[in-house]
Amino acid sequence: MSQPAHEQEAMNATEARNALYALVKRAEDDGRTTLIYKGQRRQDRVVLAPLDRLPAARKTEGLPSHVLSAAQKDFGDLITRAAQGQPQVLLRNTTPVAVLLPADVVSATPSSDPAVATGTAPSGGAVNGQDASEPARAPRRLATLGDAIGAALTSGPVGSTTFGLPGLDAATGGLQSGRLTLVAAAPNVGGSLLGLAAARQTALADHRKVLYAASGPNQADIMRRIISAETGGDYPRLKQGRLTDHEQQLAQQLVQAPLLIDDGSDLTAEAIAETAPYVQDLALVVVDRLQAAHNPRLPLSGDRLPAACQILASLARTLHVPVLAIVDSADPALLNLMDADVTLTLTPTQDPSRVQVTVAERDFGTIGSAHLRPDLLHARFLDAERAPAARPADDAPVRRAVGTPAERDLAEAALPYTSGARHGLPAAVTHVLAALRTALTGQDAAALAELAPSLGQIAAAPRQLPDDAEGRRLAAALNAYRSASADAPEQPAATEAAVPVPAAGGEPVPDDEDDAEAEVELRPGDEEDEPEGAPFPALKLLKDAVGRSKMHPIKVIRLEDRESGPWPLISEHMDGEPRWVHPDVTSTRVPYLRDNGRRVRRDRLEVPASFGDGVLCLIDRNGSYPSACSAVPLAPNKLLHTGPLDAFDKAGAGIYLIDIPEWSRTDMPHPLGRIVDRPDAQGRVWVTTPHVRQLARLVREGHLTAMPAIHDSWTGKANESLFKPFYEAARKARMELVQAGGDPYKTYKTRLSIALRLLWPKRPEQKSPFWRPDWRMSMVAEASVRHWTVAFKAVQEGHTLIALRNVDAAVFWTPPGTPPDTYRIGTGFGEVKAKFIRPGDMIPEGDD
Repeated sequence: MSQPAHEQEAMNATEARNALYALVKRAEDDGRTTLIYKGQRRQDRVVLAPLDRLPAARKTEGLPSHVLSAAQKDFGDLITRAAQGQPQVLLRNTTPVAVLLPADVVSATPSSDPAVATGTAPSGGAVNGQDASEPARAPRRLATLGDAIGAALTSGPVGSTTFGLPGLDAATGGLQSGRLTLVAAAPNVGGSLLGLAAARQTALADHRKVLYAASGPNQADIMRRIISAETGGDYPRLKQGRLTDHEQQLAQQLVQAPLLIDDGSDLTAEAIAETAPYVQDLALVVVDRLQAAHNPRLPLSGDRLPAACQILASLARTLHVPVLAIVDSADPALLNLMDADVTLTLTPTQDPSRVQVTVAERDFGTIGSAHLRPDLLHARFLDAERAPAARPADDAPVRRAVGTPAERDLAEAALPYTSGARHGLPAAVTHVLAALRTALTGQDAAALAELAPSLGQIAAAPRQLPDDAEGRRLAAALNAYRSASADAPEQPAATEAAVPVPAAGGEPVPDDEDDAEAEVELRPGDEEDEPEGAPFPALKLLKDAVGRSKMHPIKVIRLEDRESGPWPLISEHMDGEPRWVHPDVTSTRVPYLRDNGRRVRRDRLEVPASFGDGVLCLIDRNGSYPSACSAVPLAPNKLLHTGPLDAFDKAGAGIYLIDIPEWSRTDMPHPLGRIVDRPDAQGRVWVTTPHVRQLARLVREGHLTAMPAIHDSWTGKANESLFKPFYEAARKARMELVQAGGDPYKTYKTRLSIALRLLWPKRPEQKSPFWRPDWRMSMVAEASVRHWTVAFKAVQEGHTLIALRNVDAAVFWTPPGTPPDTYRIGTGFGEVKAKFIRPGDMIPEGDD
């Protein structure tokens, strides 16, 4: 519906570009249009109008669409196209919010019917007419149920904002876009630290932009708290300005962190709402803090808080981002007046090492709770530790340990190898030594007797072991076992050490074959664009995504350049896929014949009785590779030799030669996965950017002592959005096709695999529009890192990981029907399927 001419503001293209976010907000909230002109004679005239003027823009199919940040950059071109009769839809993330139309399309005459102004019928339902004598006003924006369902499906869980505290994230479901979340805590309980936790997780771990509006602490306080929380340094010492070398190094690394701080003394809710729309790609707003007691110098205090919360809630809905505000009071009367969408109330418990967080929603009341452990010395919260296992009573009968001293010494000496921390033993030998540890832990004398022949054969066979402390210890333990068994009668050869049995006849199946994430074999013609009407034109979409990039990517390295520079250094082993089984679990590869006649092997896992009652919970991640395309760090142009680096530069991407960091945990595989299996003579490995970022995060969280040295590097300017249009299209197509199933969905999956495999064909004779092995391996590494990280969060929360394979398969030991709550069950990207099988059964292959 049009507005009177005196209400329609007019401005030139430059003014409109600078005020674009405000103009869009005005179009959304008030239904107002803005006349925009360009050129010396104002020959290009368009209007920025609400979506009601062009209902078809809500669906965007067939119409040019642009996110606001991109539209602002190319605003002049968009005006020209719109003036020529091509409407341009403006998006906030993926949601249409306004449209640019030719000026002559929108009538200057007031009308109560949108169809009159646009020449189209309203899309959401009827709008009541009004009396001609009444002043014209913009109609309310109406949404159909289909609009709401579409928005929910397209938003999905991808990129959700969290606190980085698994227990709290499970209780809240993360910070939801478009909602105001209030953290309520009395002074000295640490409410501000939850705001800081969300900001750290979003800006430092997820590399997404945060606006931190600080009404209480100043920017120096905030940075000291971040450094203290990230390094574990004492906050009181940091307040005195005394930083260690490590803390100073971290502070320098945080210079480029996407965290924007506004600590002005006159900070108001209105100022925050005016500033936020100008922050491009904003992911989170934190307001620290709202003061319950009135202070005339602090606008965000006293009786002004309810009105401030209404402004912040409107900001969350308008920008469709989560807004997190901290209030220094848990008074229920005040919290009711503030009327937040979600309220997290922090309450001290009788145990000073635990704080309870109660989660409540406005319409449903209390929906969950979690416990946190305050670590105020280091300005952070940690997940509350689970209660320790009960100790046996003093008068309980003590079972005599089974196994000889030589067997127990051998099991301990083999632990670095059976846990996956060290490599170099044949798979069959590793399986036998892992079974030895399982039998000893489970006090299983019968299993030890069965293993004796296999152990005797392993100890008797000469074996070249690494000349280091672990290798020498294992060699000594094998010698001791052989000496202790010298008087034993000769035993037949161990079945576990034999050559693998062929499946249903034919050639043996290699032990390292694993088809959980099997890739499609490329065939002649796969490099051609899909025909019109194909269920999913994956290759065409990938080529278009690369071709539209403003960084002008080099998608093919010339043949004469491929034998020099960084390219010979890149291998398939840089994917970092974890191929790990818990050291106390026995894994056996058994023959299996697929329905299509292909001979493969499946895992059979034997869990010791010491793990207690439970079942195997199989986690299968959906679309690991295309999901990784959402934000994989790549260098679009040719890699340059940047040599040794003093520290990892977040602005760069490429490949790095690093030392292998020590990893002492036995409940998780090494963060670099199978990369560590093939070090060079100096014990170094080449890795891609996703794994370097993962190591940096583990150092910040205290799981690694220090970043490994970077001895060499080939890098370029980093870009995380090169494949994002491809990812968005793949995610949208999956939502449509996964429900239908059948051949269209199978074709969709096949074309996805072909397109991503064509980034780096394995055989020289295979044709492809791409040849970028660094892009391919970075994408696979990003999938591996995400897979490992989610599993690690589950382990930190107390779940028992049994096996971690490929980039999509994990096995946990859980009660029946209870998958780890760190995973989201569903059919979308980033979500998982969960199956439960009894121990000892064969692990089935994944499906949809």
